[in-house]
Amino acid sequence: MDALSPAKACDPWAVYSAKSFLNKEGSNLEITEIQSKILQILKETGGAEAGIISERLHIKLSDIEREIATLRHMEKVKGRLREGKKIICLW
Repeated sequence: MDALSPAKACDPWAVYSAKSFLNKEGSNLEITEIQSKILQILKETGGAEAGIISERLHIKLSDIEREIATLRHMEKVKGRLREGKKIICLW
């Protein structure tokens, strides 16, 4: 599955779609339990590498990357370089 449909964090159409859905009256966009846990880790740490999030949640890295891509499309998280490492942090 990962080879056929890799997670894409940079997808302008997905960002537009997520923002449009959020702006619709009566929309009820909810985040999953895993996404909520990711956001909590980022809040506690101020940002973390995807591998560290994967280890803390005991979830495959590819699954974490897919969840991070979804959160990125909702503009909940973003990537940043810190000391040469790609860090995921809150938007």
